[in-house]
Amino acid sequence: MSSSPKGPSSPTAALLLFNIRQLLTLRSPSGNAGPCRGPDLSQLGILNDGAVLCLNGKIAFVDKTRKALRDPWISRNRKRIVEIDCAGQVVLPGFVDSHSHPVFMNPRLVDFEKRISGSTYEQIADAGGGIRSSVNGVRQASRKQLSESALSALRKMAELGTTTVEAKSGYGLTVEAEMKSLTAIRDAARQWPGRVVATLLGAHVVPREFQGHAEDYVDLVCREMIPKAAQQGLAHFVDVFIDRGAFSLEQSEKIFAATKQHGLGIRAHVCQLTQMDLRPLLRFNATSLDHLDQISDEDIALLAKLETLATLVPGANYFLGLEKFPPARKLIDAGAAVALATDYNPGSSPTTSIPFILSLACTHMKMSPAESIAAATINGAWALSLAQRKGSIERGKDADLAVFGVEDYREIPYWFAANRCTLAILNGIPLGSQFGCN
Repeated sequence: MSSSPKGPSSPTAALLLFNIRQLLTLRSPSGNAGPCRGPDLSQLGILNDGAVLCLNGKIAFVDKTRKALRDPWISRNRKRIVEIDCAGQVVLPGFVDSHSHPVFMNPRLVDFEKRISGSTYEQIADAGGGIRSSVNGVRQASRKQLSESALSALRKMAELGTTTVEAKSGYGLTVEAEMKSLTAIRDAARQWPGRVVATLLGAHVVPREFQGHAEDYVDLVCREMIPKAAQQGLAHFVDVFIDRGAFSLEQSEKIFAATKQHGLGIRAHVCQLTQMDLRPLLRFNATSLDHLDQISDEDIALLAKLETLATLVPGANYFLGLEKFPPARKLIDAGAAVALATDYNPGSSPTTSIPFILSLACTHMKMSPAESIAAATINGAWALSLAQRKGSIERGKDADLAVFGVEDYREIPYWFAANRCTLAILNGIPLGSQFGCN
């Protein structure tokens, strides 16, 4: 069900999905603007025996099947509408994967084996593994090779129901290699019918050639990487990995000040390995703070008052063999806005599967199936500042849909490590075997 090697086609002019057993609209139950929080996170806006009409890549009609089939416009135009009988399946908004690192060349198998034998994240990095071990491959690869790698990941994501993806650079760590990575993301995005949001992660770690001179590297990120990415329109956001072994809060503040100056959005990897005081970061109005495994109760209370998303990536905790997972229940119960994402990357979360992430969220973070789906759809859209177009099935929004061959939405996280997605529609373009896109 991946997209054609020739790239995206035009949206199907008129596409009608009907006989939908459960249509999860994700429309706000309270009508409040902003991400879903607290009890609202469990409200999926389910329409039984639903139908959706998509026109020219946009959602035009959402209602019961019987009303769709009686609608005057639909009745007059049946011959030119592509009809999909969903035969009692579940349809929901396409997943929004709001945290991924798809620009790399090789898996990190040595890291994998070392971790199994007991080495810690830091010990692997000190031995030459970790993030820095992916750098040589990216620096040596051509832009085309990087683009093909990213496009392959995007196609796999679509097979699993993902229609919008945030894609980070971060394995180049020179101005040239970071711009090459961002350009490769742009090239891949042009060949994929979904939406890709590019993020500059030049401040992933300090590269080897700057060891002992971290401030000089921070200056390089601020003076060259960020301005070039902004001027060339290659990134929507700037991200920083703030933790031990990466960048300090003070260094991050410098980078975020430069980010603001150049009009880009802010996101951060933070509190993954170490508890930190988030207050210095909160003044920058970050769109999303990600990981948050070690977040304090005080910072949870502060985050609950903000529009900033708490994006949780339990795939990393699973793959690293950690006992502790992000404190989803504390965050949700306090009123923070929570999103879920894959963190797809070669070192700590080599998965493209949002359904697997939903399963982890339910079993290891005690989120309900409904909460997990909302966190990976409408709240993922808020985490990318795209909620006006993505994340829910409402008239006027982009026609991004995922069809699952199940009778109840709770089966999506229940059947872990299985792909039950039978069809994905990305901006009105259907990708599935019935459309010749195997």
